[in-house]
Amino acid sequence: MISLAFITGFITYNSAIFLMLAIAVVSFIVQWRFKSKFKQYSEIGLLSGLSGAEIAERMLRDHGISDVRVISVEGQLTDHYNPTDKTVNLSPDVYHSRSVAAAAVAAHECGHAVQHARAYGWLTFRSAMVPVINVASTLTQWTLTIGILLLFFAHTPWVLAIGVAALAIVTTFSFITLPVEFDASNRALAWLNNNYNVMQTNEEHAQAKDALWWAAMTYVVAALSALATLLYYAQFLFGRRD
Repeated sequence: MISLAFITGFITYNSAIFLMLAIAVVSFIVQWRFKSKFKQYSEIGLLSGLSGAEIAERMLRDHGISDVRVISVEGQLTDHYNPTDKTVNLSPDVYHSRSVAAAAVAAHECGHAVQHARAYGWLTFRSAMVPVINVASTLTQWTLTIGILLLFFAHTPWVLAIGVAALAIVTTFSFITLPVEFDASNRALAWLNNNYNVMQTNEEHAQAKDALWWAAMTYVVAALSALATLLYYAQFLFGRRD
């Protein structure tokens, strides 16, 4: 006779699988939508004619930041701010482009530079977590799979427990990233809105806002995906029956 514990465990397991698949589908849609939006707005030139690099330099200057360099890095959608060497790194498609998309991305990355200069709390906390995240990410690569095998065949939960704890740290990091990204976009949009010589129409500003919103959604689904993965492995650990 099938026990209640077995039925409960079966439902929990399949619910976790369904949640992961659902988030994977949503993630695919959001990533596709973001890339299509970036491509669309990359083809719309700014009336001001400014490049991404020029916009980044202006935003930094307007915020009184003189110790951050704007440089070009290889790759596509590789744009980021590096607080270690204080550089705004822009991909060639953003650095040289004179489009709405380039303006939005360049201003967003400078938003992170402004956060750093103003000691924005969430960014400071996130940066402090990086060394721990590097260790936790390495642990999850081998402890989760091996931990499940040891749990089922040797009834030893400790390795899986370490993996779940490490994954919980990684998941926390993903959620801490959200306010950092949203705040950087808000700073970017506020600056663009107040600088008519950069974006000269309401339509350009609306397009930049749309591009940054879809970019932010990629971080949201990444955080939800991390949470779903955590729940999946946690149900093995906490839902086991002796």
